[in-house]
Amino acid sequence: MKRLLVYLQPYQGIIAVVAVLAFAQALANLYLPTLMADIVDQGIITGDTGYIWRVGGLMLVVAVFATACAVAGVFLSSRTAMGFGKSLRAAIFSRVEQFSLHEFDTLSTASLITRTTNDTTQVQLVVALVLGMMITAPVTMVAGLILALRQDVGLAWVLLVSVPVLAVVIVALLRQTVPLFRQYQVKLDKLNLVVDEGLTGVRVVRAFNRERHEEERFDAANLDLTNLAITVNRLMAMLWPVMMLVLNVTSVAILWFGSIRVDAGDLQVGSLMAFLQYAMQILFSLLMVSFLFVMLPRAEAAATRIAEVLATEPEINDPATPKPADARHGWVEFDDVTFAYPGAEAPALSNISFTAAPGQTTAIIGGTGSGKTTLANLVLRFYDVASGRVLVDGVDVREMTQADLRRRVGFVPQRAVLFSGSIADNIRYGKEDATDEEIHQAAEVAQATEFINEMAQGLDSVIAQGGTNVSGGQKQRLSIARALVRKPEIYVFDDSFSALDFKTDAKLRAALRRETQDATVLIVSQRVSTVMTADQILVLDEGRLCGIGTHRDLLETCGVYREIVTSQLSSAEIADELAREMEEAVAA
Repeated sequence: MKRLLVYLQPYQGIIAVVAVLAFAQALANLYLPTLMADIVDQGIITGDTGYIWRVGGLMLVVAVFATACAVAGVFLSSRTAMGFGKSLRAAIFSRVEQFSLHEFDTLSTASLITRTTNDTTQVQLVVALVLGMMITAPVTMVAGLILALRQDVGLAWVLLVSVPVLAVVIVALLRQTVPLFRQYQVKLDKLNLVVDEGLTGVRVVRAFNRERHEEERFDAANLDLTNLAITVNRLMAMLWPVMMLVLNVTSVAILWFGSIRVDAGDLQVGSLMAFLQYAMQILFSLLMVSFLFVMLPRAEAAATRIAEVLATEPEINDPATPKPADARHGWVEFDDVTFAYPGAEAPALSNISFTAAPGQTTAIIGGTGSGKTTLANLVLRFYDVASGRVLVDGVDVREMTQADLRRRVGFVPQRAVLFSGSIADNIRYGKEDATDEEIHQAAEVAQATEFINEMAQGLDSVIAQGGTNVSGGQKQRLSIARALVRKPEIYVFDDSFSALDFKTDAKLRAALRRETQDATVLIVSQRVSTVMTADQILVLDEGRLCGIGTHRDLLETCGVYREIVTSQLSSAEIADELAREMEEAVAA
């Protein structure tokens, strides 16, 4: 919780005003029973009407003043708590934006969403309660006890019995509920995870008729959370009846023994009424504190989870003194690179070395799990290598800022991701100041103009969340256009043509060759037809580079590549492709 208090520093002035208002409200409320006692003892009993009007008017002014202080205090407390919540959510989101993919793997997306929303709300509510009670409740308890004793010391034993009884009940309940509140947040994470998986994977769920299975998973997580919530609420529900029992027994005891003292002439009626009011204020202030203590355990658990996110230092950070790139532009070099995912038994890549030059297309092919996507991720420094170096423009990517590195790269991920908004907004995501002409050009090269023109609003057509209103191939082409509009030095296409038919794939690659002739192009693919025209092909097998060269060279020298080719192309197709390559070489 202490780590989060730094986000309250901008509101120190408001908090001071809230404290003053709370103090004034507490004093005003404590002054009212004394005035009431004076009216009864010196006005009503003596029949002094003028005194009743004077003191009654003063009571009205004090009551209005206390109400005004309460309203102003609640307003400022609410604004402070909401501002604190806003700052906290912004801090969490900002920190998450800095995380490497490893941190995302460690802290699940469902958990991060819960921490940003529900956990922040819990802490925000407690801040509002604390600001409203941190002055009022202690002042009311202490000053109320003093003023009650001032009215009559003989009845003090009633408070000495009732207050400890209520305090013991509160402490006992808190000891039972604090561990349960911590479990509650974990189970809420689990429920969010099940919901997230069920919604994002709804196509797979329906394709395999697993709706019932997902319902059972949700019911199990939901029932688990519900049972825990019922247990906690049952415990907390005991507080109010016990509180009312203590209050009523205390009231009866004060009136019973107070009336005996009034009858004996040791206590006046007004003082008895004032003592009763002070006793109720003391016990109610204790109840307010108990409600705060009820909220604190859950808020503490939420604050711990938020602090965990804020305390997580990203593994990938910019260097203190970035190294400028040399005169070369678009050069990518892997120098004996080895990389392993955290906790993995074997490296995903081992001793990879190659160079990709501007004007050259480098294709990466291999079986599933061979490390193709991992290699592409290392170019953008989504992960840091275990050993070796990845150089861009002659500089180790760890020695340049992440913004500078990624400014040089146009990346099309394996899974096409679109954002809610228009088609133009999604393409312009790659370059904020892109003109309409640049957007049209990028869409044309990406072979996206055909389906865009068929839409009613063209480039202004709305893309639904996650791109659910366009097909997989259309999403891939828009993702490619987003990278093209940036006109970077280096293009990284991570299996970006898998959803395209062969005709569109061929037209797109032909257009790309013209568009990217001065840039470095890295293409990750499992299709031989996509990579066979590349200037150099890297063949990966279980994380190792087992071949590098042209399509023709690798057919002769690399058994792994030959197996991939023969599994996808017939002998006639291979012969035709070799003849075509020979004709192109002779023509050149």
